[in-house]
Amino acid sequence: MDRAHQPVLLEEAIAALMVSADGVYLDGTFGRGGHSARILDALSPSGTLIGFDQDPAAVEAAGELAQRDPRFHFHAVNFQALGNWVEAASLSGVLLDLGVSSPQLDEPSRGFSFSHDGPLDMRMNPSEGESAASWLSTASESEIARVLRTLGEERFARRIAAAIAAARNQGPIERTGQLAEIVAAANPRWEHHKHPATRSFQAIRLHVNRELEVLQSVLEQIVDALAPGGRLVVISFHSLEDRIVKRFIRDKTRGERLPPGVPVRYEPPSGLMRAVGKAILPGSDEIARNPRSRSAIMRIAERL
Repeated sequence: MDRAHQPVLLEEAIAALMVSADGVYLDGTFGRGGHSARILDALSPSGTLIGFDQDPAAVEAAGELAQRDPRFHFHAVNFQALGNWVEAASLSGVLLDLGVSSPQLDEPSRGFSFSHDGPLDMRMNPSEGESAASWLSTASESEIARVLRTLGEERFARRIAAAIAAARNQGPIERTGQLAEIVAAANPRWEHHKHPATRSFQAIRLHVNRELEVLQSVLEQIVDALAPGGRLVVISFHSLEDRIVKRFIRDKTRGERLPPGVPVRYEPPSGLMRAVGKAILPGSDEIARNPRSRSAIMRIAERL
């Protein structure tokens, strides 16, 4: 495990997740193994932990952990592939720690950060899909504006998209530093204590990796994968992710809606899940230790 990386809401997540020390658990976002190591600490000798991650550095760290602990089994895949690796109703718990990790942000070659100049990549798996630089070179100005507005909630999306389109006419945008400067110059109103490129970088990363679509897909698969009484624990870092998780838990708690024309006396099936407690936020001590945790929010649900 990378000791420089601080997993967010670590003890809270483990307490919510662990319904049985003998169970089978899935860490769908292994990262650098912080949550996985703590899950293994809480497991009995007969317990099992499965890990997923597509990031090359995470794959390396997970391989080392799998060699040390036979209870840990790792698959170098996106968690969207859950249904291909996990049997139905087999899991005691699933943990998802969404978004980009601190090591990814701090490594300039990954292209996630506006603070460290590097190749404009942003892919979770650099060997698959289209890089941010490639997408920005071909996307229309209106498409760029749409992505910035919908995925970054950027109020100056049209203005920034126009600046990107104008800049690429002068030459390719291939570095994170280039893009950060373009966005900053086009942003007329900088937020206090927030880099003006924050929302734009977030939006492009979400688009390149299809993160919201993948999240919606895996949540549906998790319902089938959880055994009765199994827990889903999701840590998200911005409102779009959290909104998807919140709505998913709400819908699965309420059960199926009445189809049009069905008599009122008909009783719809009960919900498939129940929400466990309220959303959990990091405390002031954790935020002081790890400022990147300040936007985290954790939600918990249980399979019925």
